[in-house]
Amino acid sequence: MKVYSFPRGGLPYDDSTAPGKEAVVNAYLPTISIIPLGDSLKKAYPVVSIGECVKEGMLIGRGAGSGDVNIQSSVPGRVLKKVSWKDKDGLNNEALMIKLEGSFERLGRREEILHWNGLSGYDLQKIISDYGIVEMENFGRSLSEMISSARREKDKLTLVVRCVFDDPWLIADYALCRDNIRAVVDGAAIVAKACMKVNQIIFAVSRKEKELGDMLISEAGSLEYPVSLVLTGSRYPQHNNRELELALRAYEKKEGLNLGNFLIFGPAVLSAVHDAVVHKKPILDRYVAVGGAAIKNPQIMKVRIGTRIGEVIDQCGGFSEAPAKIVVGSPLSGREISYLNEPVGKTCYAIVAMTKSQVSTPKQQNCINCGECRSVCPVGLDPQIIYKQTRAMEIDNASAVGCHGCGCCKIVCPSALPLLETILEKNQEAVSA
Repeated sequence: MKVYSFPRGGLPYDDSTAPGKEAVVNAYLPTISIIPLGDSLKKAYPVVSIGECVKEGMLIGRGAGSGDVNIQSSVPGRVLKKVSWKDKDGLNNEALMIKLEGSFERLGRREEILHWNGLSGYDLQKIISDYGIVEMENFGRSLSEMISSARREKDKLTLVVRCVFDDPWLIADYALCRDNIRAVVDGAAIVAKACMKVNQIIFAVSRKEKELGDMLISEAGSLEYPVSLVLTGSRYPQHNNRELELALRAYEKKEGLNLGNFLIFGPAVLSAVHDAVVHKKPILDRYVAVGGAAIKNPQIMKVRIGTRIGEVIDQCGGFSEAPAKIVVGSPLSGREISYLNEPVGKTCYAIVAMTKSQVSTPKQQNCINCGECRSVCPVGLDPQIIYKQTRAMEIDNASAVGCHGCGCCKIVCPSALPLLETILEKNQEAVSA
């Protein structure tokens, strides 16, 4: 079976400190949960009071405006107080602190099943909106808003289920997909119907995970949509939307198809859609890969939303040595944290605690014009030229447009230059101008 990939740049990426593909471990239920209400980019206002008792899955925060989402409690308990903090990026975060009390409405009980096939696309979208389902990566965009945008597309749509694992820190999404194949497939069908304009579903799967792709296609055999399996390369950053679209356009051309525009979702959000629509269940937990050289026992964990990161690390045996850096998400593109009481949120798929030897870089030197950064850039930028022109105050910000922060240039630079940081800054200046 032919393998499709993006045409230039990228690199192989592996990390021996990431967990393996072994079984997922259920994290302990937290005694104190910190349920995020949002940050400077997204807001939800509390609909419960301090001291009030809440149930598992109960609405505790309502989206404040366009793009904002509803927030449900992941545990039963009593609201102790509202807390806030600033993260490393300077964003303000707010949350409700809930003490575990009372009985669980869902945990260990038989789940109700809603037969959704008779519902309209608008009915499905309302359920998705009510349960606060978000794109469970990047900035956690509202799925309901994405569905509304998709409906406004003039061209036809192809829904793409992205199971591309070019980054070892995506192992939690692999495990979630493996453990919830039926939910992922049904979630794709639900989103397709909610969008109303989807003509077919493609399962884009890394070539190394062909067995997983065959399982997805087998489960999708009963769907009313035409389904296809497309094997992609596993060169990083193949999972990024731009690079995945390039691979799919190559497939489209080879097969003589007209796929229209792509609507791309990972397995975590599609599984969450299934749970919301079929079981009337909000996002209560998240599969998280916990590892890094500073973690004693790396593993994949199923963690309740609101569990403090420090508690998750403790359940992995704690630190083998003092970490030099802790990142939520992939080390290449994730967000650094310094506050171990920060909670696991809907978009958290990895927690990486790195040692000094992992984060130490060679002393910064002058550029040696090796061209490595240019050869690995998947969007065709010339990082060394942008960096030099920036230093000389001769830069046109537009020359940095297109960078999506994959970090390939930073990885390969033998002079340890801050290429990625420089390009992202200029990219942002161009967008803001």
